[in-house]
Amino acid sequence: MENLLDRITVDPDLFGGTPIIRGRRLAVEHVLGMLVARDTPEAILEVEPGDIAAALGYAARQSDHPVLSLA
Repeated sequence: MENLLDRITVDPDLFGGTPIIRGRRLAVEHVLGMLVARDTPEAILEVEPGDIAAALGYAARQSDHPVLSLA
């Protein structure tokens, strides 16, 4: 999983710090949205299959740490 997550870049100077696929101006959230829309990997701007797996892995990692409001 860690090797896949190396494909995800977070840089405050790019997209306001939104996680993106390394070396591209393609946000992880956009890849996930396209997958939800049932776009094929080929239709997702020719993203490499590993980049799609990285986006899914990143989303899975984020969901392991939910933010809870106890107020």
